[in-house]
Amino acid sequence: MIISWNTTNKCNMYCEHCYRDAGKEDSLELTTEEGKALIEEIVKAGFKIMIFSGGEPLMREDIFQLISYASNLELRPVLGSNGTLISPSTALKLKESGIKAVGISLDSLNANKHDRFRNYSGAWRDTLYGMKNCRDIGLPFQIHTTVMDWNKDEVLHITDFASAMGAIAHHTFFLVPTGRGENIEKEAVNLDDYERLLSDIMKKQKEIDIELKPTCAPQFIRIAENMGIKLRFSRGCLAGLSYCIVGPRGDVQPCAYLKEVAGNVKETDFSTIWKESKIFKDLRTLDYKGSCGRCKYKNICGGCRARAAYNNDGDYMSEDTLCIYS
Repeated sequence: MIISWNTTNKCNMYCEHCYRDAGKEDSLELTTEEGKALIEEIVKAGFKIMIFSGGEPLMREDIFQLISYASNLELRPVLGSNGTLISPSTALKLKESGIKAVGISLDSLNANKHDRFRNYSGAWRDTLYGMKNCRDIGLPFQIHTTVMDWNKDEVLHITDFASAMGAIAHHTFFLVPTGRGENIEKEAVNLDDYERLLSDIMKKQKEIDIELKPTCAPQFIRIAENMGIKLRFSRGCLAGLSYCIVGPRGDVQPCAYLKEVAGNVKETDFSTIWKESKIFKDLRTLDYKGSCGRCKYKNICGGCRARAAYNNDGDYMSEDTLCIYS
């Protein structure tokens, strides 16, 4: 079971696709003590992996304290970062605090394209230094790429780059237009490119040792099964089943891209929200509508619940239209 905590809305970048619309710090963000209480509740609810993300989590002053607290409670803490703030000393502090791996965003092998997408001059250069600084001290890292129409042909090249850099994995994120991402919906890949790219990624998995995982693209499970590829993943969409997210203010959502709020940890214990919230109970029925409900792969794929909601007036149990079965 995996949970992601957007520890802060503060960020040194202003990325075009940001679902959180990150930038400035939110005055209502969870305090250190509220964060520790959340971590205790996460353990109580049975979660094993905790992602510290943002915004940019390294801009939160108590981040190392919170990571250590999670590690001491036997959670497996990992970091989701843009990588630009990972200096040699910061990489060492992350390792000493108990971080087990770092996910670092890289959207192009072309520095200008990456910097433009991230609205940050020098982002590409500083991101690569962040990767190197992790590698130099033996802190495992993986590369995260947001797939768009303008970089879809680079994805497998970025996979090769990730392997050459010493990354342990390359995870590709397919756009769900929420937050600032709504402004660039037209730049998302179309259905044909989506299916083709998922197939190409799974073929690439046969050729390379590092882990490849498409995110917000649960159909990759169907494709892998039909190709006879054995993965460590048993299901596509995990939202509300074995995954959820907590926002900077404490709002709990099934995933980052599904706007429906299950509850707030300042008002209700997280373990109670996870167990009793209506949206989580709905998602756990797997009682999908349309093509997702009829699909023979619904138990291993489930369709993207966030994309289903976005394209069907908020109905998160509806069908995911970015699928050849739709």
